[in-house]
Amino acid sequence: MLTKDLLRVSRAGGGYHPQFAGRDQRPLAASVLGTYQGHVGEPRGDLEDALTTLENGADDFKLVRGLSALLEREATFETDAAIDPERARRAAFEAAEAVGVVTEDERAMALIRAGESLDVSADDLETALYADLEERQVLTAVDSRWEPDGLLDQYNLSLAQTALFDATELRVRSSDPKALISAIKRLRLLYEIRRLEGESAPSGDATGGDLADGDGIAEREVVVTGPTRLFRATRRYGTRFARLLRTVAKSERWSLEATVDDRGTERTLSLSHEDPVRVPDAEPVAEVSFDSGVEADFAARFTNLNLDWDLVREPEPLATGTRVMIPDFAFDYAYGDFRLYFEIMGFWTPEYVEKKLSQLADLEDVDMLVAVDESLGVGEEIAARDHRAIPYSGTVRVKDVAGVLREYERQLVAESAARLPDELRPDEDAIALERLAERHGVSADALADIAVPDHERVGRTLVRPAVLESLADEIEAGMALEDAEAVLEGHGIADASAVLSRLGYRVEWDGLAGGTLVER
Repeated sequence: MLTKDLLRVSRAGGGYHPQFAGRDQRPLAASVLGTYQGHVGEPRGDLEDALTTLENGADDFKLVRGLSALLEREATFETDAAIDPERARRAAFEAAEAVGVVTEDERAMALIRAGESLDVSADDLETALYADLEERQVLTAVDSRWEPDGLLDQYNLSLAQTALFDATELRVRSSDPKALISAIKRLRLLYEIRRLEGESAPSGDATGGDLADGDGIAEREVVVTGPTRLFRATRRYGTRFARLLRTVAKSERWSLEATVDDRGTERTLSLSHEDPVRVPDAEPVAEVSFDSGVEADFAARFTNLNLDWDLVREPEPLATGTRVMIPDFAFDYAYGDFRLYFEIMGFWTPEYVEKKLSQLADLEDVDMLVAVDESLGVGEEIAARDHRAIPYSGTVRVKDVAGVLREYERQLVAESAARLPDELRPDEDAIALERLAERHGVSADALADIAVPDHERVGRTLVRPAVLESLADEIEAGMALEDAEAVLEGHGIADASAVLSRLGYRVEWDGLAGGTLVER
């Protein structure tokens, strides 16, 4: 963000239009960056003189000052003095009082005496006297994150943020509604959802609850205000609006309208993804956060199960009538386009429970699993809303969740198997079941009842009978296991134990060194 005095806007036509920097200003951005880099080791005053020269030659001095303000935050200024300036001044004033300074010679004598008392030269003492003044501080480093193009991107983002300082209301549409709602909550702002056709959804308090957009939030409008906006117009939350813009601008497609209090005149600021508003220095990906220890504990234990389900934290918003909810988790099946949502209802206020039950009642066309704290006593109510409910006390039992997932998995396996042809004829002489299943986009279990007439199933591998006959001639009793495995790999077989058993051999192990084939 920039300071208000560096704001560049046009009020043509009664609007409020930020004057963004274009790529034609790239040489100017490079000059400002080069001026900072070229003054490392020199006093701030010299740097400011050079920047003033740039301002005088530019079409808009505010643009130079804005670019400079961004780079100043990346710059390090230090006091360059042999001794602490305050200590130098104290010693100099004491010596001047003793000498009675009136003339230049008396001043020089006072500096010599002060220097001797501090064991420094008179010249070093004089340099240190006012070395801590801002204009005399030395630029020691410029750790800029940006090249000229990145600096222009940061300037345009900061300019747009500054234009939102006096906003009293934002109206936002975003292709990433989940990130938008999360940011609004994090900034503790109020919001409501409005349908594009004009129907207004109830308001939500970002300090709690899971209100968000309805079905297709990207096609609706999120209206954002500060809490005191309910009672009076205020500019108190402008900086929060500005911070929200960073999240909005990260979306692929977005638009924003803001009502701005421009010194008593209400104006409209309009921005979208078509404007040069980018986030050049996006924050690194943060660790996944959880709303409670119960959620964090469940996520940690579930990820260790190695099931055919991927755990997703806070998936997309779900429609609940005119509101939405963001479930705690979702389970994505690895072998099909199916998602099971998962909500953990802990012990909260009666209002919280009632709101959750209301949201669950209005959910449509989704599969929802709800873990319910036994103390709430609402499991039957949830089941009555056609959602699965499992009780828990203290921690959610992963075994219970895995059991529900297996039920869904059996149904999904049956459905995927039904879509397969009655028989499969792979070209390979030998192929693992998992590889064949992957080729058809199903799990290996879905192939259980599918005929593969040209192959014989041996363990988890499909092998042509002719290959088994060939292997029977190549492998014999007394062969080292390592040599037998090499023969099998030559035929594309990785499941050695099952095939060797099919050929009538077992392994007689010789410690950790290996084994030898013997007849069963």
